[in-house]
Amino acid sequence: MATCAPLEWWKSFFSGPTVESWLKATTGEQTRQEADFIAESLQVAPPARLLDVPCGGGRHCHELARRGYDMTGVDISPEFLAAARAAPEGQPGTIAWEHRDMRDLPWAEAFDGAYCFGNSFGYLDDGGNADFLKAVARTLKPGARLVLETSYLMEVLLPSLQERAWYPYGDIIMLADRRYDPAVGRLHVEYTYIRDGAMDRRSMSARLHTCREVFRLLDDAGFTDLQGYSSLAREPLRLGSNRLLAIATRRRS
Repeated sequence: MATCAPLEWWKSFFSGPTVESWLKATTGEQTRQEADFIAESLQVAPPARLLDVPCGGGRHCHELARRGYDMTGVDISPEFLAAARAAPEGQPGTIAWEHRDMRDLPWAEAFDGAYCFGNSFGYLDDGGNADFLKAVARTLKPGARLVLETSYLMEVLLPSLQERAWYPYGDIIMLADRRYDPAVGRLHVEYTYIRDGAMDRRSMSARLHTCREVFRLLDDAGFTDLQGYSSLAREPLRLGSNRLLAIATRRRS
C-alpha cells in the first residue's frame, strides 16, 4: 500500500528514474497536438511572450519557440532543466530557463499567456495550490489567458482508480501503488522503478479537486471567463474523462 509522501516531496522527487521515465512518456506528435491547443486557447500570435510553469523537460517550450513565441520555462528540478537546455533549439523564438519553485514567479504583468501542462497542478497543500494560481495571475497582462491541464481531479480518477499498475519506459519498469485518502482529499502514490535488477522507490502526493473547486480557485486568483474541457478536441468534461483542460482569462480590473 502506498505510504504518505514526505513534506515538500516535490523538492527531491524529480530526479533520476523519475525524470528519465517522464522524458520517455510522450511523443513528438503528442507535444505538437498539445502545443496546437495551447496556442489556439491563449489566442495570441508570435512573438508573444509565454510562461510555461512548471516546464519539466521543456518539450512545449521548444515546440512553441519553433513557432516564434518567446518562452520562459520555470521548474524546480535541475535535472529536468538540464534536459531542457540540452535539447536542440534552432528556432526563431527565444527560451529563458528559470530554476524556481512554481510559486516563485517575480514577473509582474509581463506575459501574454501562460500554461501549466504535464499534470503538475495539485502537488502543494491547499494554500500552496491557491498561491500558485495567484502567482501566475500576477505575471499575466490583464486580459491574458492561462491554460491549466490536470488529471488530479475527482471526476477523472475516482470512477476507475487502479490501485496498482505497471508501466514500461524503455529499459525502466515502473510500478505505481496508489491510495486515496478521503479525509484530506489527497492521492498518495508510491513509485517503484526497476532497471537491471536495481530498485528505486519514492513517494508523491496530490490534492484531488473537483472541477468546481478548480474553477473557484481560478476565480479567487483573479481569473474570469472560465472554460473546461476533457480533451484537445474540446469535448465536455464528464465523469470518467481522462483530464481537465481549463482555460481562464485574467481580469482586466
